[in-house]
Amino acid sequence: MSTDLPGLNDRLRDYVHSIGTREADVLRQLRDATRPMRGAMMQIAPEQGALLQMLVHLLGARRYLEIGVFTGYSSLAVALALPADGHVTACDISEEWTTIARQYWQRAGVADKITLKLAPALETLDALLSEGAAGSYDFAFIDADKSNYDGYYERALKLVRRGGLIAIDNVLWGGKVANPQVNDADTLAIRKLNSKLVADQRVDMCLLPMADGLSLARLR
Repeated sequence: MSTDLPGLNDRLRDYVHSIGTREADVLRQLRDATRPMRGAMMQIAPEQGALLQMLVHLLGARRYLEIGVFTGYSSLAVALALPADGHVTACDISEEWTTIARQYWQRAGVADKITLKLAPALETLDALLSEGAAGSYDFAFIDADKSNYDGYYERALKLVRRGGLIAIDNVLWGGKVANPQVNDADTLAIRKLNSKLVADQRVDMCLLPMADGLSLARLR
C-alpha cells in the first residue's frame, strides 16, 4: 500500500517521480503494468524504491531479505542496486503475483540474484534461522500482512547483522494509526509495532513520512 500523504497532490507527486528518482525503464514498466491490477495499492512508490537502492549503496549490502514481494517492484529495485555477487531472498505466498515479479526479474537480467520462497513467511524465516542464517543479512524490508508485522520484525532482528537495517512499510496505514476511533486488527498491529519500535533499545530508528510511512531500524 503506497497511499500518498495528505497534501501531496497529483502535480507534486508527478514532479517527485520525475525529478526525485532515477527510475530504471524496467521498473517504470513494472509499475505501469501493476497500476491497473487488483491490489495495485500494495506496490511501493518509486521514491521508496529509490530510497531502498540508496540504502543498499550506503550499507554496502550484499544480502537482502524481503518479506512481501507482490509484483516484485521492491525486490527488482534492490537487485538492480546490489553488486554482482549480491543476493535477494524474497518471501511471499502468492503464485499469481510473483509470476509477474519473475517475468520482470528475468527481463531486467537479475533473476539469478533472487531466490523466491513461496510459503508463509514466518515459516521461511524460522527455517532460515534453523539453517544458521542468523546475522547473515545486511538489509531487510517488511511489507506483508500487517497482523504478523511483529513476528517478522523479531525474526528480522535475528537474521540481520549488527549495523544492518530493517525497513518497514505502511507504518502510517493511511492515517488510521493516529485515529483512536479505528481499531481493526491491522491498524492495531501496526500501531503496536510503532510504539514498540520507538522504545526498542536494540535499534536506532526513525519514521519517514514517505508514501504510507516507512520506518527504518538500524541494529545496534
